[in-house]
Amino acid sequence: MIAENPPRLVATDVDGTLLDDRDTVSPRTAAVISRVVAAGAGFVLVTGRPPRWIPPVLAKLPEGLVRLCVCANGAVLYDAAEDRLLGAHTLDPESIRTLAALCGELFPGCGLGVERVGNSVTGQVALGTVDEFLTGPGYVHAWGAHDGDTASHEEMLARPVTKLLIRAPELTSEQMLDSLAPKVGGLADLTFSHPSGLLEASAPGITKATGLADVAEHLGVSAAETIAFGDMPNDREMLRWAGTGVAMGNAHPDLVGLADEVTASNSRDGIAEILERWF
Repeated sequence: MIAENPPRLVATDVDGTLLDDRDTVSPRTAAVISRVVAAGAGFVLVTGRPPRWIPPVLAKLPEGLVRLCVCANGAVLYDAAEDRLLGAHTLDPESIRTLAALCGELFPGCGLGVERVGNSVTGQVALGTVDEFLTGPGYVHAWGAHDGDTASHEEMLARPVTKLLIRAPELTSEQMLDSLAPKVGGLADLTFSHPSGLLEASAPGITKATGLADVAEHLGVSAAETIAFGDMPNDREMLRWAGTGVAMGNAHPDLVGLADEVTASNSRDGIAEILERWF
């Protein structure tokens, strides 16, 4: 049930939620977010995107609305105003190699990719925005154009990563998750935000919910005072954690079943439809 009082923190996924099907933020949605911030409430992006993919989103919003962003499905906290990495949770090389071996057995010929932040030589997480994407042999990019470099299998698995991507486009992401999850146990947290054969693995217990909880604590806001919007399985934990979890009209069926409310789709101002009740 939607809370009676205005939320003190508004959290939203980006793709399929904040952005419409033309990859823009509608004037109506931008206007209500501006009113949210003007009223003193927090506004945070919580996304699977890495930090380097945040500036193009900010360019679609009025200036100054976004500061803190939870990136890489909760693994990275990014200060967008200062273009600065604040911290990260990583998968260690031993876990990455174990996951890679499991994927090779379950999905022969699958491609692997890694997202990293931190020092490009030591792999240590440090202030700054060193942010890279590497892919190995056989990796088929899910979104077409990409900004990654290629690397050997050994190079990709040698350093901590914020996200391991497993790509098997001949399968659905749900088929991959059903096969891999029972084998992984507590080794990593698995999810997906693309339906066609792409799994995303993060450090154990790291999800959008843990990243959002960190932001809420920093702002002195409780879960009960938070509203969150999402559309894909990587938003599950975030919608459960927030006092009010809202699934978009275009959301994956799993989110529709667990959300407190379902709003209009991302191309029909679903976020604005809810927030205009208070702002």
